[in-house]
Amino acid sequence: MSKKEKRPHLGRGLESLLGPISSSPLSSEEEIIPDPSFVPDMELQASCFELSINDLHPNPYQPRTTWDPHDLLDLSKSIQSNGVIQPILVRKTNMGYEIIAGERRFRAAKDAGLLKVPVIVRQADEEQMLELALVENIHRTDLNPIERALAYKNYLETFKINQTEAADRLGEDRTVISNHIRLLDLPSDVKQMLIECKLSMGHARAILSLPSDELRRKLANRAMAGRLSVREVERIVRLTVEGVKKDSITTVKDPNVSDLEKQLQEVLGTRVQIQTRKRSQRGRIIIDFYSLDEFDRLTRHMGLSEAENV
Repeated sequence: MSKKEKRPHLGRGLESLLGPISSSPLSSEEEIIPDPSFVPDMELQASCFELSINDLHPNPYQPRTTWDPHDLLDLSKSIQSNGVIQPILVRKTNMGYEIIAGERRFRAAKDAGLLKVPVIVRQADEEQMLELALVENIHRTDLNPIERALAYKNYLETFKINQTEAADRLGEDRTVISNHIRLLDLPSDVKQMLIECKLSMGHARAILSLPSDELRRKLANRAMAGRLSVREVERIVRLTVEGVKKDSITTVKDPNVSDLEKQLQEVLGTRVQIQTRKRSQRGRIIIDFYSLDEFDRLTRHMGLSEAENV
């Protein structure tokens, strides 16, 4: 390929393979005027037929690892009533046919008890298999953030390209790929919260700014239990980071006071500061909270009734 030739990216999804797709059906009175610039793919038309569902095998590069059972059930009911409207894109292999795109339809058709499904056979190498599986999921039914992050990482490592090249080929912004891959640095239990939609991408990006996994894990649990907004989590992160920096350049606290702070933080699940005065037995204990829900949680934890909070 010469330098002047630019490799077309797949950001438009399957339309780049199947040709232009009309967004709205024509009425019976409207005349269909063919686009003179579009040349029909005769090989594609000849490759569309019905295939035994037992001859189909999943895409080995499928980035999706979890399938919503309710979503599959709804699609399965639709297929029972209307059949598989859009053919499944496949490639021929020595073992039968491998799904390039449409595994969700394949699973739902199998659940619906279909023996055959419509397919379109296309030539596709390993790179196209991975690209098309990724693109179909990104632009149709969203992957969870961790599945998407792993798909991007696999894509970069498999084809030894950088994030800028991947963004160009997939029709994505480079920062989207970068932000997702960074999620893989989170502790495993925090990643599971993302998979289960207990935390959002915004929460996770803010939590990543904390300097240790221990702090990330604690804040993730607080955000989930206290139903903290992304802005509230960002504020906690900013104060925590500033506190860490301040502690590193100021006089070290008495070890006994620092130990008591840590114990209180572990018990209450929030930031606690003990401030003592020199040459005095007086001081203050500061307990941070960032929402009314979290305030209620803290007061209940300390044995205070709702009536006492008023």
